[in-house]
Parts: sequence; C-alpha cells; structure tokens
Amino acid sequence: MNIDEFRTKGKQVVDDICDYYQDLDQVPPMSQVKPGYLYKLLPHEAPLEPEPFEQVQKDLQTKIMPGITHWQSGNFFGWYPSSGSFPSMIGDMYSNMLNIVGFNWICSPAVTELETMMTDWLGKLVGLDTRFLSIQEDGSEGMGGGSIQGSASEAIVVAMVAAREKKLAELIEASPEMTADDVDALRPKMVAYLSDQTHSSGQKSANIIGCKAHIVASDGGCRLTGDALRAAVAKDRLCGLVPFFVCGSFGTTNTAAIDDLPGIASVARAFGLWYHVDAAYSGSALACPEFRPLAAGAECADSFNFNTHKWMLISFECSVMWVRDSTHLVNALSIEREYLPRVKGDRTFVKDYRNWGLPLGRRFCALKLWFMMRMYGVSGIQKNIRRHVKDAKWLEDQLLADGRFEIMAPVNFGLVVFRIKPSAITRCPHVSVSECLVNKANVDLVQAIHKDNRVFLVGTVIKGKNVLRAAIGSTLGSHENTELLFEVVQQLTTAILCD
Repeated sequence: MNIDEFRTKGKQVVDDICDYYQDLDQVPPMSQVKPGYLYKLLPHEAPLEPEPFEQVQKDLQTKIMPGITHWQSGNFFGWYPSSGSFPSMIGDMYSNMLNIVGFNWICSPAVTELETMMTDWLGKLVGLDTRFLSIQEDGSEGMGGGSIQGSASEAIVVAMVAAREKKLAELIEASPEMTADDVDALRPKMVAYLSDQTHSSGQKSANIIGCKAHIVASDGGCRLTGDALRAAVAKDRLCGLVPFFVCGSFGTTNTAAIDDLPGIASVARAFGLWYHVDAAYSGSALACPEFRPLAAGAECADSFNFNTHKWMLISFECSVMWVRDSTHLVNALSIEREYLPRVKGDRTFVKDYRNWGLPLGRRFCALKLWFMMRMYGVSGIQKNIRRHVKDAKWLEDQLLADGRFEIMAPVNFGLVVFRIKPSAITRCPHVSVSECLVNKANVDLVQAIHKDNRVFLVGTVIKGKNVLRAAIGSTLGSHENTELLFEVVQQLTTAILCD
C-alpha cells in the first residue's frame, strides 16, 4: 500500500469507524460465538501473495466482528468501562503515524517532555499532593513524578519491585556486614500485603517478583482495614519475615469498595512499608472535587495509580502511576548500556522513562492525554463522570423502589452491585429461603440477561452471595441505556420468579 492508496483507504476506515459508532446501540452487545469459531473460518497459515484491502476489510466484517463483545456500546455494563473517546483516538492515530520507540529523551524529546507535562496536568486534575508532580511551581524538578504504564497490573509490579529494592537497601544500610548471600536469603522472606478484594494482579505481582503474598481478610464492607493489616504485619514479623509492601484500594474491582486508606497509611508508616494505592477504576472520579474526601489517606502513599482508559475518556492502554520519590523507582529498574546514551547537564525535563517501568520501548501515549484533556477540558471530564454517577444513583433508586432487589455495596461511583433479595423469592413473607436458592435465582438472572442480549453485565460473588454488577461508564451511552438496563432486569426477574 502506497501513500495514495493509504489516503483513500484510510478515509474509508474512518467512515467505517463512524458508521460503527453511529449504529452501535442497535447491535447486541455480547458476542455469541462458540470457542474455536475463528479457527474454522481463517486459513491456518499466512498468505503467500498479497491480498487486496477490500478482501481483508470484508473478512473483518464477516469473520472478526461476530466474535467481538462491544465494550463501547451504551448497553455494555460489564466489568468496568473502557471509555475511549474520539480525541483519544485521534491522538492514537498520530502516535501510530510517528511510530516512535520512546525509551529515552534523545529518541524524541517531545515524547518524554509531553509525558512529563501530561502526567503533571493529570495529577493536578485529580488533586494529587504536589509531591507526586515532576515539575514544581517554580519550574524546578521535584522528587516525585508520573509515568504512563500499560495497565494497573503493570503499575503494581513496578511499585512492588521498587518497594523490595528500597527495603533491601535499608536493611543493608542498617547492617553493612551483610553479604550478597545474606541479601539473597532475605528475598523469599519478604512479604507483600493484599486483601482478599485486591485485584488479582497483586497476587500475580508477588508471584512474578518471588515474594510472599499475605492475603488479609476484608471486613464486612469488603475493605482492608488498618487494624487487620497491623495484626497481620505483627504476626509475620514474629515469624522472622520481612514486611515491605501494602496495596490499598480506592475502589476495588468487585464492589468499588474503598479500603481504610488512613488506617493503612498509619500501619505502613509504623512498619516501614511501601504504600501503593490502586485506584484503577475510581481514580478518575477524583477529577470532581466532591469525591476527593473519599480518598483521604491516599496522599500518604508512596505510589498512586489509576487507569485513564477505564473512566477518563482514553482508549486502552494508558495507566498513569505517580511516585512520591522517583529515586527508588529508578534505582530498582535502571540498567545502563553503551547504546543508551544519557543527556548531560540540566535533566529537569530529561526523564529516562525506560527506568520507570518494565519495557524498554514505549509508545507515544501522552498524545492521547494531550488531545483528550485539551478537547474536553476539565469541565467536560467532570461532566462525563458526574452524569455516570447520576445514572448509577438513579438505577439504585429504581431497584430499591421495585422492592425485589437489594443493593449489596455503597454506590459511590458508577458501579451498582445488586441482587434479587430473599423475600422476593418466597411468596410467604414469614418463610425463610435458603441462600442456595437465592444464589441460584441471581445466577439465573445473569444468564438470562446474557441470553436476551439487549444489555450486558456480569455477576460476581461477595462473601458467598451471588450478585450482579452494573458498571455505568460508556462515553457514548445515555440515560436511555440505563433505562433499558433496568427494564431488562425487571422483565427477566419477573420471568425467573414466575417459574
């Protein structure tokens, strides 16, 4: 394909994208194909000769699209949103145009410097403490800073590695006589603390770096508390283990629960733990000042992360992580090679972001943030968050008014967790019903919603109880989509309870 062909075909692709979004709410949101469907449709090896664009485009529509679950649909309420936007998409297009491998400043100065500025813009937008910013108000370099990671899963691995190396450095400084073998012997004894509601990437991160993971039981509200953490740390210390890291959640995956962030901060300070706050979903809400009191205690964190690609109008992938002191991050991840030259002199804007994360090569993701924040503005970002929260509150009210449902977690953001309540299952108000029967009714409701396929949501389990999760956050969605969701839930619940 030459430039002239690309010019023509590229315009066709933009038209296809617009047509897709124009009609998206009319398409069933959930793919209905069976496992292995694509293997039967595609050749089992690459074509020997080039194929025309038109044939590839046709196969996209007839073979690939049937296997797509439509995350951008206004009728998609599953997991958490993947809320892209057209300005973000344009930023991605320009990033693909440049196709830069941005591992240090020399690769393309604008790539590094825009990331520094956009993570500062974003940090200010969500009200982070100035210690997390790269550039201070007087233009000088700060100790902290932000960087773009691929996902919150990457961010927690990076934070955990930095935390481990920081703790080992402290132990070596306290006991200079330690040998390399002594240090190696300590590594398997190091403990990271997570709750039973922490995202699965916490456990995976511990597996990756080879440390122990202490899973602390959450309380009745699915929160990790400072008291439970303190007891766990004290017990492990008595066993000769080395506590070094704790993850607090500002909006858990299961229920959007908010951990006891001030209590966790107190324990982390007392025992010298690295304190990481995972705000993957809910962090976007901090763009609105009214939600910031919910994050009290996060200002004490050593690292803070949220996914702009969940609820802040950025297409996947763009997860931003801030650290209070980047020294520990760079010390843990910096590896110098002769073919990676360093800039001499003033390095205020010369961040080697390859030393702030796992990969060497990095995409120009900051362009997405730049386009989105400029074209939406703070007011547009806030409006988007608030309308989703308003719809979530509306759905909560409708479910309660119906009388057959109960809300299983506080509706602080755009997530509504609910179930058919026990009293709705029995026609006799004074007769109790088994939890197994209640669970079955709610599992049946999820399956019925999937089969109906007008809307899409998922179920989960909270303390042994099967529930439904409706995550409201589609960029192109409207209140009418939430009304449809409630209508479907009502209709299918009636059918299930009548059986």
